[in-house]
Amino acid sequence: MQFESGLRKSLFAATLSLALCSATSFTVSASEFSDSYAAYQSAVSDKNYSDAQVYADKAYQLGKEIYSKGSLDLANLALNLGSALEINDKQTQAFDAYSQALAIYQTHFDDDAIELIDPLIGAADTAEKPKVARKYFIQAIDIAEDADDPILLANTLMSAFNKLSKTPVYSRKIQNYAIKAFEIYEDELPEDAMARVRATYIVGMIRKSKKQDAKAIELLNKVVKQFSVLDYSHPYELASHAQLVELYEKKGLSEKSTQHCIAIGSMRPWLDTQEQVPLYRLPPKYPVNSARAGREGMVQLSFIVDESGFVTKPKVIMSEGGSGFEKESLKAIKHWRYAPKFVDGKPIAAPSTVQLDYTMSKS
Repeated sequence: MQFESGLRKSLFAATLSLALCSATSFTVSASEFSDSYAAYQSAVSDKNYSDAQVYADKAYQLGKEIYSKGSLDLANLALNLGSALEINDKQTQAFDAYSQALAIYQTHFDDDAIELIDPLIGAADTAEKPKVARKYFIQAIDIAEDADDPILLANTLMSAFNKLSKTPVYSRKIQNYAIKAFEIYEDELPEDAMARVRATYIVGMIRKSKKQDAKAIELLNKVVKQFSVLDYSHPYELASHAQLVELYEKKGLSEKSTQHCIAIGSMRPWLDTQEQVPLYRLPPKYPVNSARAGREGMVQLSFIVDESGFVTKPKVIMSEGGSGFEKESLKAIKHWRYAPKFVDGKPIAAPSTVQLDYTMSKS
């Protein structure tokens, strides 16, 4: 599988002109700056992000004494600092650094210059207010749409979706960013390119949220197919299997969900004390008579999760509230699906328990 870094998802180590021949006129020596910048580059190479931040900041502070206030070299140092701060989860400081870089870039380039995309996305990703982030992303997308680079556009769209989909400004337009990016990746990248696989999962989840189950199943199976060639488990693979279990069970296709239950079981390093968590739950119905009487209850059940993840031999351990709760609990849990436990590489039947609580709404 091909793993390519997304737009701005690693430290920049932006190229500097390093024209330090006139540095003798400053209080900072050329060698002191060069040493700090080299240390920053080395930390980036070693993925030592805490050191990268320290040296990016030092290089930027020294650079302010060497380079002119509006120089691109100083802007690149600010980009490096912003990226280092962002990866160390110091968003406010990162936003300030990206904003400083963007302000300089805007004095050197036209409004539609492709060079503005990196500082725009940096500022968008670290902006505290979603509306501010959206403004920067829209500018970046407008530039990318005019560039003759479909992958750049797809990466920019996906960056916008990843940030804004978790905020109150999320909308159908932002949802379509991910769909458009996926369509570009399908045309431009091989099936095993990580950006394409990631987008396939995201759009699969979008289709699922829109009740387009057939399309969601198709896309999530593509994700599973790509990760099946790896010799390790990936979170997207695990998530795709879990989503497929739910989708197939809702369609009554238990035989198709079984392979995904087993796949999840084989991916998890089971512990003897580990409690099994259902992959698919059919909610029990609230007994009509109990609901009319305002009666609450609970039921504790024991059962066996067999080698295929089906619930077998359910029994009531303890209950409160009456037999109606027991009846509905036993009826519902027979439709639950689990990932079977694995021992020595093989699925085994294993006991499990669960408590179902029946409560009335306070309103």
